[in-house]
Amino acid sequence: MAEVQQEAPIEKKSLGQVITDAFNELGGTFKAFFQAPQALWGVNVPYIIEGLVYFGILTILGKFSSENVGLTDAQAGVVYSFVTGGITFAMLILGGWADKLGVRKALVLAFTFMLAGRIFVALSGTIPLGHGLWSPMFFTMMGGLTIMVLAYGLFQPAAYSGVKRYTNKKTAAMGYAVIYGLMNLGAFFSGFVSSFTRHASVNLFPPNGLTAVFWVYVILTAVSLILTMVLITRKSDKAAVEKVIKQNEELVRKGEAVEDEEEEESAKPKVKINNIPIIIYSLLAIGFFMLSDFGFKNSINQVFDVRLFGLNIHIDTAFILSLVMVGVASWDYLKRRPWHPFRDKRFTFFIFILVPVQTLFAHNWLTLPYYLDRAFQGTVVSQYFEVFTNLNPILIFILTPIIAGLTAKANVYKMMIWGTLVMAIPTFLLAIGPHVVSFLIYVLFMTIGEAMWSPRFLQWIAEIAPKGKVGLYMGVGQFPWFLDKVVTGLYSGWFLEKYCPKGVPVDQLHTGTLWFIYGLIAIITPISLWLARKWMLKGMPGEAQNG
Repeated sequence: MAEVQQEAPIEKKSLGQVITDAFNELGGTFKAFFQAPQALWGVNVPYIIEGLVYFGILTILGKFSSENVGLTDAQAGVVYSFVTGGITFAMLILGGWADKLGVRKALVLAFTFMLAGRIFVALSGTIPLGHGLWSPMFFTMMGGLTIMVLAYGLFQPAAYSGVKRYTNKKTAAMGYAVIYGLMNLGAFFSGFVSSFTRHASVNLFPPNGLTAVFWVYVILTAVSLILTMVLITRKSDKAAVEKVIKQNEELVRKGEAVEDEEEEESAKPKVKINNIPIIIYSLLAIGFFMLSDFGFKNSINQVFDVRLFGLNIHIDTAFILSLVMVGVASWDYLKRRPWHPFRDKRFTFFIFILVPVQTLFAHNWLTLPYYLDRAFQGTVVSQYFEVFTNLNPILIFILTPIIAGLTAKANVYKMMIWGTLVMAIPTFLLAIGPHVVSFLIYVLFMTIGEAMWSPRFLQWIAEIAPKGKVGLYMGVGQFPWFLDKVVTGLYSGWFLEKYCPKGVPVDQLHTGTLWFIYGLIAIITPISLWLARKWMLKGMPGEAQNG
């Protein structure tokens, strides 16, 4: 039990032993994958393919929006915000349907709609439909992306439900590790698929062959749909579930697992809440956004520029009012819910102070593809920008178990500080200009930092959450990530247009300034975590306070 574990001596391992254990874990991951029941293969194999397709689409969506559809970089950033933020929101809305439909039906339905959505995206670049914002081509692409976003809201929860359904108490953790690791592996290979398809299809699908890449992703999505239907049948589902039940009973009998306990009653009170005000505020926020320059150009909106500290700042009145309405809606929401985690000042500070460093995650698809394509033009980096953009996933796949082994006994909060610092600092390497070596060092150390703190994020939330509210805190803890994906997309395009515009010679770009600003944003997180360490650790268990 807990008392015995605290008294046990801490086993110290050498670096070589940690690395050996890490690679043994990787081997165990592959072994578990190949020994999985057929139904779990029906989850894992399509998930690898979907990792390739999804991250492949994110890598080229900006270039396609700019060069094929004819959007500005700022408008393309909004498209990114819609896709990535929309998927997170869709999972909140549609996640419950995965349980109601069952794993097989939910996955088949999700892949069917993803296939339809991606066909529309590919058609937008195949059929001559005009160019520019609000053109038929734009609406066709956005229609396809909308269908894909909704389908993804069902797909992700269904896939994780499948892992839970087809693994036992002992193999569940490995099951989740497999699905996470293999999706990163798929993301890495997307760079090669995209680059070679694009170069081979420039003449067939001018101006850049990107439409051919979308058609390849359509084919791969169809393969995922077929594999799901073939591998997850009523027979294989029943066989896997019966096997898991027997295995769990055996584990409990041997004392290697415990009986499932009833979940704690949620501290959320069952009271009727008036949601009409927040609905009104939300509609006003949407209305003002559509009146802004991000929406429809109009004569009602007042737009002007001011100069502050030598910078020209673009003031969009309707957009500011939209943000105000978002703030008012948030305040009203929390006012009516005294039990909500956001009323916990320490928790709220912790998850929102991670937003600055999390912007670097979003820049992996919002900025890096443009940066590598434009700042390294005429080199192999630009020619195969998709490959270089997706180096992070393969490094995460390899380094995460190694870092986890090296830091297994480290204080959680201290790891958050050091991890976010290691992730943020290398961003300043890119401020010296576009150099291959500095970029590769940036990717390596950014990934090491990510592997240091990301796994500890949910662990800290679990420690800080009051009894009976762990699940609630875990769910709400994802909100800043949703906010990050939306907000970062709104400003990243403006920065690209100013510091790394398309069609401009390399010597006239100012990418160093762009990355220096992004570095300043990211470094806010570790500095703030360090300054707040005494307050954050106050009242925590003894081990946490030692940080």
